[in-house]
Amino acid sequence: MTVHPLVHEIADAYLSLVDAAAPGLVEGLYLTGSTALDDFHPERSDIDFVAVSADPVGVDQLAGLERAHALLAAKYPRPFFDGPYLTWDELAGAPSQAAPGPHAFEGKVRHRVRSDRNPVLWHTLAHHGVTLCGPRAQELMIDTDPGELAVWTAGNLGEYWRPWWRRASRLTTRPGLACLGGQGPAWGVLGVSRLHYTLATGRITSKRGAGEYARGAFDGRWHRIVDECLRVREGRRHRSLYPNPFVRRAHALAYMDMAIESAQGLGAGRLPLR
Repeated sequence: MTVHPLVHEIADAYLSLVDAAAPGLVEGLYLTGSTALDDFHPERSDIDFVAVSADPVGVDQLAGLERAHALLAAKYPRPFFDGPYLTWDELAGAPSQAAPGPHAFEGKVRHRVRSDRNPVLWHTLAHHGVTLCGPRAQELMIDTDPGELAVWTAGNLGEYWRPWWRRASRLTTRPGLACLGGQGPAWGVLGVSRLHYTLATGRITSKRGAGEYARGAFDGRWHRIVDECLRVREGRRHRSLYPNPFVRRAHALAYMDMAIESAQGLGAGRLPLR
């Protein structure tokens, strides 16, 4: 897979800055997210990374990370260079057992984040990670238990996506108004489709891959909204398939409702026995 030149440029700048600010801390640097899944769009995508060290980040090192990411963001305001700082031992164990730790987000370093320690990241790194420094991602000891992935994915459907759909169903909410534009439907339709794909296959895919999967997994009456969301995702400039944004919003919400129900049914069949 060919990595976009801008990604290499920003990653190289980051490595120089972090080595100066916290010498020896980052022993491995890997790309995940859209870059690793061959769905990177420099105008819209973030650059997702995982930085790995032998030991948890110390207080002095944390201050160095803050400086490094601030300098990087000043030189490259977009795309954002976002990701967690983990240890080799944490990757070898269950994501749920990883301690909260530093996470770079939009140029700032959050000190104690747990939400990014999840099976999707572990699986993406193990199966798709792009190595920038350190041992090859595919040779790392990474916990990729399929049951953990299924449990987390099913939980994310109920804890994040179903509430998001409820809010989006009310026009006066932020998600509801976002669904009158193109990005709201694309976020919801392709996001839910990714989880459906994971529960159906046990694998990880990109937003584009999720849309392509959805066209084959669901009845043809859903193709129009899926194709529209792929058009938005890929930045195609030709005319929308929906001249009326209210119709597009209604179709997106109906699709999400259907796909969530379908995915939850799949999840019930894939969850490990207790």
